[in-house]
Amino acid sequence: MTHDALYWKQINGKVKCLLCPHACIMSELQAGLCKTRKNVNGKLVTLAYGNPVAINIDPIEKKPLYHFYPGSKTYSFATNGCNLKCLNCQNHSISQFPPANNEISGYLPSEIVKKAAENKSLSISYTYTEPVVFYEYVTNTSILARNAGIKNIIVSSGYISQKPLKEWCKWIDAANIDLKCFDNSVSLKLNGIRLSPVLKSLVDLKKAGIWLEITNLIIPGWTDSVVMLQNMCKWLAENGFENTPLHFSRFFPSYKLNMVQPTPINTLIMAYDIAKTAGLKFVYLGNVNTMDSSNTFCPKCKQDVIKRDGYNVLEINLNKNKCINCQTEIPGWF
Repeated sequence: MTHDALYWKQINGKVKCLLCPHACIMSELQAGLCKTRKNVNGKLVTLAYGNPVAINIDPIEKKPLYHFYPGSKTYSFATNGCNLKCLNCQNHSISQFPPANNEISGYLPSEIVKKAAENKSLSISYTYTEPVVFYEYVTNTSILARNAGIKNIIVSSGYISQKPLKEWCKWIDAANIDLKCFDNSVSLKLNGIRLSPVLKSLVDLKKAGIWLEITNLIIPGWTDSVVMLQNMCKWLAENGFENTPLHFSRFFPSYKLNMVQPTPINTLIMAYDIAKTAGLKFVYLGNVNTMDSSNTFCPKCKQDVIKRDGYNVLEINLNKNKCINCQTEIPGWF
């Protein structure tokens, strides 16, 4: 099905999308780079609305969100399409194709919220591909979810224009933003996007009071530079993200980078040390089979306040949001 799109204007007989920094200009029946937004009869429509390609109930830790209701379940869904062209995309079989008549089509926002409630999910996550490209679907679902007492989560690259992001901030409760690298030229080659709009989104989300966590995938030969990691962590610390959880994730061969070797564990440990030295208080290692790498430690007394085994929460040693050992406040929603 098609649905009227938001954030566009007519220009020289064509349609210009204003949703993300790509600002695609489309002739009649032409789709944008994301493959979900199309010029039909001189108007911009979305092909993604009510047309999910994947629906699952996930642990919140899978997003990953470690400081947002740990141990809870989140109703997760996605549509086809993406406004990035990542060489390492793990979901390329759905992200790099336009929306079609999927087997689970027909899930309008009211049905998504109903299913989330029936499955006793505390939240709905707009995830797997890039929620920016199913913006109208996310927006209308999140409004209904908020009214039903269900939290809203975006798992995104943050490549979105400021005005639509500001509107989202009225309804979104938490976000994990994939800060894919900290070098503009590498970002353009690896992901097909510029770095500065992502950094702006991080700042805007934080200012809006959205609970925020950040993921950085370390790809050998691409994003594992010591200088790049130092610059990223320095920028985060200097811009007020010292209490924002940072997840360094281990790369495994995929898509167009299937010949690149997995990230060495020592590289992840190096990144962890760089982040801690820069003053970031909550740093995690993903895709690593060691329990300590996913545990949350009190920054003052160094005791485990949340113990995890993979996506499973084993123990929470918090009194509301304070360490039970030393009463230090742990930032997050607990």
